[in-house]
Amino acid sequence: MPPFRPGPAGSGRARPGPLPGRPRLRRPLPAVRRAGRGAGAARGGRHRPGGRLPHSLHGYFLRGGDAARPTIFRVDRDRDGRSFSARRVVALQGGEVIFNMSVSFQQPAEGEDRQVHAAPRTPGPEGLPASPVPRLFSMESRVPPQPYEAADFPTRLWSRCTALLPDDDLLHACVLTYLSDISSGLIALHDGAARSGSSLDHAVWFHRPVRMDDWVLMDLVPQTVAAGRGWYTGTIHARDGVLVASLTQETLFRTPRS
Repeated sequence: MPPFRPGPAGSGRARPGPLPGRPRLRRPLPAVRRAGRGAGAARGGRHRPGGRLPHSLHGYFLRGGDAARPTIFRVDRDRDGRSFSARRVVALQGGEVIFNMSVSFQQPAEGEDRQVHAAPRTPGPEGLPASPVPRLFSMESRVPPQPYEAADFPTRLWSRCTALLPDDDLLHACVLTYLSDISSGLIALHDGAARSGSSLDHAVWFHRPVRMDDWVLMDLVPQTVAAGRGWYTGTIHARDGVLVASLTQETLFRTPRS
């Protein structure tokens, strides 16, 4: 993610610089979307009471971003309760809103810890061939056998950050958010005519802390297509099979114009 240039203390604004070495991108490419969402989660987290971590976020993609231009992130502090804090993050380029997101943070708490479903059965990352993933910076991936063999991009993959990350649960949550949009469960429904397109909205729920410089398994499952839109769900499990996050996304799903 691009480095932050924080505004004045308490201003609720930050101005990340352009992605280094990137050409001008005037359409909503995944790299721009993921960088914006991960940076938005980070910026929202900087304005939370100490110790609170994100438990959910929901973002909407409104306009295409340009990786060669600075982005201003504006944070609104909606509420700070005894256990939860709510923040709204708006990303602007050239005075126009390109993305907005709501994030909720929770004070760490003790309670029941149950997992209903096991992680997908798949070989571990060790021994699997490396599989470069385009437009995903500072991450590496391994692709196990796929549940949808005809899909033209993996819907199930192991991934981890190639940088050694500090013991900062908020930073690891931001890296998980960055990873969560690398693929689409709707790829499994491409039929040679209609196909998935630009993302409309994306949500992530953080169930348990995880280290993103260790392997995690992301599994994406198509659910439905209707009215020119498609919707899929996904899970992210730690190496030991513990469910650390769930996600869902809706995208355009149309037959391209000739």
